[in-house]
Amino acid sequence: MRSRLLTKSVQWACTGLALAFCVASAWSQEPNAAQEESRTARYKVTDLGPLPGGTYSYAYGVNDFGVVAGGSATATLTNSNGIPQTAVLWYRGFPPFNLGTLGGQDCPDCSSEASEAGLNGDVALISENAGTDRNNEDFCGFGTHHPCLAAIWRHGVMTALPLLPGGNNSEALWINNRGDVVGLSETDNSDPTCANATPFQLLQTEGVVWEHDGEIRELPPLPGDTVSFALGINDKGEAVGVSGLCSNTNIPPNINPFTSEPRGVLWEKDGTAIDLGNLGSTTFTTPASINDRGEVVGASKTKDGVVHPFIWTKETGMQDLGEPAGAFATGIPCCHTINNSGQVVGFSLGADGPHAYLWEHGGMIDLNTAIPPNSGWVLQFSYSISDRGEIVGLGVNPDGESHGFLLTPVDARTTGPRLNNW
Repeated sequence: MRSRLLTKSVQWACTGLALAFCVASAWSQEPNAAQEESRTARYKVTDLGPLPGGTYSYAYGVNDFGVVAGGSATATLTNSNGIPQTAVLWYRGFPPFNLGTLGGQDCPDCSSEASEAGLNGDVALISENAGTDRNNEDFCGFGTHHPCLAAIWRHGVMTALPLLPGGNNSEALWINNRGDVVGLSETDNSDPTCANATPFQLLQTEGVVWEHDGEIRELPPLPGDTVSFALGINDKGEAVGVSGLCSNTNIPPNINPFTSEPRGVLWEKDGTAIDLGNLGSTTFTTPASINDRGEVVGASKTKDGVVHPFIWTKETGMQDLGEPAGAFATGIPCCHTINNSGQVVGFSLGADGPHAYLWEHGGMIDLNTAIPPNSGWVLQFSYSISDRGEIVGLGVNPDGESHGFLLTPVDARTTGPRLNNW
C-alpha cells in the first residue's frame, strides 16, 4: 500500500505534517558532495529493479532469508487513475518473480502488491479481482474500483483469505514467522459517514488476524469506536494497529493526519486491547510495527500538532524518537520497521526532500551517509528491517528511476539459510 501513499499524500506530506510519503520522483537530488568524500560504507546497495518492461518498483518487506516482497510496474499493466503494479518477490540476485493477481487474464488492469514473505514460504499480499465493487468502493486505493482482497501466495498459487460476514473487501498487511497474517476486513455495518474519511467507502472495517491454521480472528475497536485495522504482528501473536470512528479514520493506504484521528492499539494474544496513548495530542496515533520484545513503533502528533516517530513499551509508555535538525516531517511507516535488536527504520522530510533513516542506540542515521561514496543513489524511504539488519525501501537510483533497494550490512553473511519451502 505504500506506493499509493506516495501519490495520495503528496499534497499534504510536502507541506508539513506527514506520516506517509511524498512522490519519490519529486526529489532526485544528488547527495551532498562533502558527505560523499568522507563517507565510510556501512551497507551495500542492491537495486531491486522492476519486471521486464516496467519503469518502477517498490520494496516493502524483507525476511531473515533475504527474500524481499513488494510491487513492480509491468510492460502492459496500465491504470490512469493510480499507480498500477503487480506483486513480486526478489531473492539474492535473481530477477523479480511475478506473483500475478487474483483477477488473472480476466482482469488486465488488476493490481496487486506483496507485503512480506513468511519464513514458511507463504507470502501475504493484496490483490484486485475482476469485476466492479458492488458498492463502487475503491478499497485498496488503486483507482479502479475493482474488489480488493487479502490473499496468500502459497506453493505457486494465490488464494483469497476469508472475509468477515457481510464484507466485500479486505487487506493483508503483514505476516509473522508463524504464518499469522494481519490486516482488515469489511463488516456488514453500513455507515454513510465512512466516505468522510475514505472516498467511496460505505462499510465499516475491523482489524483481523488470519491465523496460520486458516481461522479468522477479530481485533475489535476500543470502546466508543466503530472501526479498527491492524498493521503489524509479532511471533507471539501480539498485534498493533488503530481504532477510531469510520468518519475520521482513513483506510490504508490513505492515512492522513489532516483527516484521520485514530487511537493506537496493542491487541494481546488473548484479545485484550491496550490504548497506547499519544505524544501530546489526542487526534492522531498510528502504531506501525511490533517486535518480539513487545516494543512498538509508529507515529503520533505532539501537542504542537506535528507528527513525530515514537517507541512504546509497557514499562516506559510512549517516547518521542526525535527527528533531524531542519526536518518538517518524520515518520515510521508500516509494517515491520523495528527488528528484535531494537533497530528502527523510517524517513524524514526536509528542504532537500525525503531521506531514509535508521534509529539505533539512542541516535539516528541518515542512511544516505552509510552507503558507498558516489553510489548515485538517493535513499528516500525505508520500509522494513530484518533481524539480520537488512533494510528495504524506495529510492532514486543512479539513472534517476524510482526503484526498490536492499541494504545489506557489509559485515553480514553473504548467504542465508536454505530455502526448503520456496
